[in-house]
Amino acid sequence: MPSPPTLSSPGRPGAAPSPRDRRRDAEAPAGLPGLPGRLAALREAAGPYAVAATRCVFGLLFFCHGSAGFFDLPKMPVNGGTTELTAWPAGPAAVIQIVGGALLMLGLGTRTAALVCSGSMAYAYFDVHQPTALWPIQNGGEDAAVFCWAFLLLAFTGPGALSVDGLLRRRGIAGPDRKTSRATPYPR
Repeated sequence: MPSPPTLSSPGRPGAAPSPRDRRRDAEAPAGLPGLPGRLAALREAAGPYAVAATRCVFGLLFFCHGSAGFFDLPKMPVNGGTTELTAWPAGPAAVIQIVGGALLMLGLGTRTAALVCSGSMAYAYFDVHQPTALWPIQNGGEDAAVFCWAFLLLAFTGPGALSVDGLLRRRGIAGPDRKTSRATPYPR
């Protein structure tokens, strides 16, 4: 005597699929037909380039903060002027912003540079902004908070596509072999 169908087994052979089965099939992973499969394939193909664009934009913005602090270039509309290297914490922060921003734009030492930049922005938020008020909207620390979390994300995701790190890894000069490395979701 055949056993009754369970929740994990299909119903009668030849019966029409249930709405739940159709919904499960529509949420198929990449490689399977249907819109979800095509969207997953697009996400896989475009993901490394989206990470690279994010890395370059945040690197450029961070670099501009540092160069405005040291060289007053680009000119800042508020609180303009230059800072000295020995002025604490503005001098070392400007160095981290210039060097870290340039490294991030190039995608060279991305994880380390992003981690250092993230730490510097966490310090900026808690030491400079947070003592004046609790919330970033009140204390002017929105930029520091956004930079901190964006760089922390880049420290975990890696450089994405179009980076010097990826070029060096492909040539076997630095880092694990691309084919055996599973550490990054966007290993290009």
